Amino acid sequence: MSSQYVTVSVSLSDIHTFQRIYGCEWEDQVYTSDEYRYDGEGFMEFNLTAQTWIPSTHPQALNTKFQWDRDKERIKNIILHLTNCSDWLKKYLDYANNTLQRTELPSVSLLQKTPSSPVSCHATGFYPDSATLIWRKDGEEIHEDVDHGEILLNHDGSFQMSVDLNLSSVTPEDWRRYDCVFQLSGVKNDIVIKLDKAVIRTNEVPVPSPASSDGGVTGGVAAAVFVVVAAFITGYFIWRKKCHAEKGQTRNGQRMQPLVASQQQVDSQESTTEPDNSAESATLEVPGCADTENMNSKDIKTTEI
Repeated sequence: MSSQYVTVSVSLSDIHTFQRIYGCEWEDQVYTSDEYRYDGEGFMEFNLTAQTWIPSTHPQALNTKFQWDRDKERIKNIILHLTNCSDWLKKYLDYANNTLQRTELPSVSLLQKTPSSPVSCHATGFYPDSATLIWRKDGEEIHEDVDHGEILLNHDGSFQMSVDLNLSSVTPEDWRRYDCVFQLSGVKNDIVIKLDKAVIRTNEVPVPSPASSDGGVTGGVAAAVFVVVAAFITGYFIWRKKCHAEKGQTRNGQRMQPLVASQQQVDSQESTTEPDNSAESATLEVPGCADTENMNSKDIKTTEI
C-alpha cells in the first residue's frame, strides 16, 4: 500500500486545534480523502463522488458546510487535486523504484586493532538497512562475548554496520569454528567470512629489531666489499697472464729470456755490488706490458739459470 497525505494544523488561542488531512492511498484501488478535524475529532469531509462537503455532528459543522459549498472555485481545485493524486502517486513510485526497491550487497572484512583486541566483522555499502550481521560458532549464532554496533549511514546513501567478537578466551585451534554472517533482506544468499588470522586486517605495523637491521646493513657492506675485491683480483690475474704471454713471445727473431734469477745469484750480486744512494737507484719503476714490449734487448738485464 502506498499513500500520500498532507496534514495542516492550526492552534487557536493556544486552546483549540483545527487540522486538515488530505491525500490518497493506492492498494488494489485508489482511495482519496480531504477532511478537517477540530480538537482531534472529525469536523468536515469532502465527498468526491457527490462533490460536496459532509459535516459531522459538531454544532458549527453544518453552517460551515453551507459556506464551503458556495465556494465553487475551491471545490473545483479540490476535485482536481484528488483526481490527480493517484496519478502523481503512481508516477512518484515509478521514479523511486530504482532507489526504494534496489538491493546492494556490502563488502565484509575482519578488522583488529591489536592482537589482544576484539575482532570486528565490518560490513559497508549495503542497501537497504534491513540487514543483520552475526557471529556463529559451529554454525550456531552466539551472543556471549559479542558486541553489536549500530547501523550507520554512508555518504553515498548506503549503510554500514559492525559486530565485535572477544577472543580472549578462545584458543587459536578453535578459531576455525567461528564465522561472521551477513544477511540482507530480500537476498537469498548470505555472505560468510571464516575467522582466519590470514584475512584479518590490522593497523599494527611490524617493526624490525635493531639487531636484524644492523645485521642487514653489515651484510650489505661486506657483500659490496667482497665484490670489489673479487673484481680487483680477477683483473690483476688477467693483466699478469697477458704480460707473461707477451714476454714469452719472440722479438726480432730472438726469444727473450724470462726475468728470473735464482736466490743464490741475487745474494751474490747484493754482496758484490755497492749500494747506490742516488735518487735514480732509489726508485724502482715497473714497466707495463706495452712498455716492456717497446724496450730494447740491451735495456733488459737477464740472468740465465
